[in-house]
Amino acid sequence: MSLDPEGQKRREFMRDSLTVIPAVTLAPSLLFSQTSDAATPPLHQYAPAFFNAEEWEFILAATDRLIPEDEHGAGALTANVPVFIDKELSGDYGQASDWYMQGPFHPNADPVFGYQLPHTPAELYRLGIQGARHHAKQQTGQEFTDLSSEQQDALLTDLENGRADFKAVGIPDLPSATFFAFLLQNTREGYLSDPMYGGNRDMVGWKMLGFTGARASFREWVTQHDVPYPLGPVSLAGKRG
Repeated sequence: MSLDPEGQKRREFMRDSLTVIPAVTLAPSLLFSQTSDAATPPLHQYAPAFFNAEEWEFILAATDRLIPEDEHGAGALTANVPVFIDKELSGDYGQASDWYMQGPFHPNADPVFGYQLPHTPAELYRLGIQGARHHAKQQTGQEFTDLSSEQQDALLTDLENGRADFKAVGIPDLPSATFFAFLLQNTREGYLSDPMYGGNRDMVGWKMLGFTGARASFREWVTQHDVPYPLGPVSLAGKRG
């Protein structure tokens, strides 16, 4: 069975995302014994540990636009992506506990030299959301969360292309493109990582891709193309999708 063009495009985007997410970056701050899909409540029942109320509303709106729900699969909100990001930022990842964070910093250095800003991921998110909200008000007179989907997409594109001026709110050393890159990367991770880390609730991301998860054997299906995998994914905790 062949996929329709839009469905194929969505799946290709998510599959391509896997190539830019090293396995070691998938929620390194959370331990298997500390969390599980069953222990993580659905989004509407979750109380953020890191984000304040205004930041949380921004994250809900922004991740919903980065991976929106449609007829081809669940979106970021159904997948609990904001929960994943909140858990990450409230843990060791948010504090950059295993990163080298000593200066000097050279933001224009080649990417091979690694992260080149003085902000931990937690600090970067707080500053980035502040800058993004200011940019939305500057451009539209409204909060980002009050805008239409099309307006939100346009403003996220401004962030991605570095067109949002964070210097106007006293953030001179954080390019908007860097904040957007973190937001997009963490959104992808929350959508595609094992549910034990708080995102990909009920393995909806894996189901959309047709990914088997941690199933022990699926060799008989490896060579079958454009055929839906019938058994569903399995999480690391042994839950079947």
